[in-house]
Amino acid sequence: MSVPLWLWLATIAGLLLLLAVDLVLVGRKPHEVSLGEAGRWVTFYVSVAVLFGIGIWYFSGGVHAGEFFAGYITEYSLSIDNLFIFLIIMNTFKVPAIHQGRVLLIGILIALVMRGIFIAVGAAVIAQFSWVFYLFGAFLIYTGYKLARTSHDEDEEFKENALLKFVRRIFPVADSYHDAKSFIRIDGKRFVTPMFIVMVAIGTTDLLFALDSIPAIFGLTKEPFLVFTANAFALMGLRQLYFLLGGLLNKLVYLSIGLSLILAFIGVKLILEALHTNSLPFLNSGEPLSVPTIGIEVSLPVIIGILVVTTVASLVKSKRDEASAK
Repeated sequence: MSVPLWLWLATIAGLLLLLAVDLVLVGRKPHEVSLGEAGRWVTFYVSVAVLFGIGIWYFSGGVHAGEFFAGYITEYSLSIDNLFIFLIIMNTFKVPAIHQGRVLLIGILIALVMRGIFIAVGAAVIAQFSWVFYLFGAFLIYTGYKLARTSHDEDEEFKENALLKFVRRIFPVADSYHDAKSFIRIDGKRFVTPMFIVMVAIGTTDLLFALDSIPAIFGLTKEPFLVFTANAFALMGLRQLYFLLGGLLNKLVYLSIGLSLILAFIGVKLILEALHTNSLPFLNSGEPLSVPTIGIEVSLPVIIGILVVTTVASLVKSKRDEASAK
């Protein structure tokens, strides 16, 4: 897939324009986001992503379009798991409801920049060392196993990462929120507010999740343009999805199992592709192995199927649990 520089620049400019409009709307009138508003924004961002995918199909063919949609659905699904952590962060720092939208938007913007750097590094490594797919595949299978054994709890404590601790050492932190301000002056001394700390927490925490989501999407497509745009669209719709799902998050009881199956599936796919193009001298004398590979025409239906079954099973179980509790 040949992507000219002007298309990269136009795509990034378009994404930044959408984020800028979103930021202006949020900053102009801070408010508690309603379900209706969140639903409209989620529909808008999903529609834009679908139109973008159709554009890829029209100009570049069905294979690349399928890779984009598979990557987008996978990244968006894995991002739902992030929402549990975002909820914990919001509760830990007691972020006022009217400012949660701004916190999420700035945090996600930080995450988008950091993911862009991560994707560029990953693409460069893959271009030089094809055997890295063995590592990616094994890592995804291991991550899937760990995720299947993970349970989320709103009362779970958030542990600050090294960057947040560094920020606290460098800058004094104010004791309370000051509207939506990130920096204030008290008695002539500059302080960062808890608002700034929360934004950094969300942005950097998302990067930790990217450690499994980026290898996962590289398992679906090796095109950096598709990897970046799928991640960007998934992140851009994440803020509204946080408000739309709300209490529904706790009803997705099988979400971790579904996501773990997707990660493990992509991990197996990566390892099969690595074997098919093997160049490691100690394995089959450096020659490729004749093993089956999994194409995007199989990957996309499998990912969608797992998500549908997981969601339906989760809602059915939650409904039964609520009925038995009465």
